[in-house]
Amino acid sequence: MRLLVKANVDTERGNEAIRSGKMPDLVKNALERIKPEAAYFGPLDGHRTMLLVVEMADSSQIPPTLDPLFTDLNAYVEVTPIMNLDDLQKGLSQLGGG
Repeated sequence: MRLLVKANVDTERGNEAIRSGKMPDLVKNALERIKPEAAYFGPLDGHRTMLLVVEMADSSQIPPTLDPLFTDLNAYVEVTPIMNLDDLQKGLSQLGGG
């Protein structure tokens, strides 16, 4: 199952991590644990944001995988199932429309 993970970093926690010089390590450690296919960073909705594409075999992997975003960055996290073109075509072929 492929997921889009949107993590808005808490402003105070982010400011503290940047001032202390810990932000690079926090991000690196989170990405090493999450192992995203792709990772993008930038401001979104007024917050420092990470957009991650993550492959998971089972939804039970969500809590242990994404926990660093909550515990280390106090992030607001949204998880959305997504598909690549192959996934979409496979799904559409099962509709059997006429």
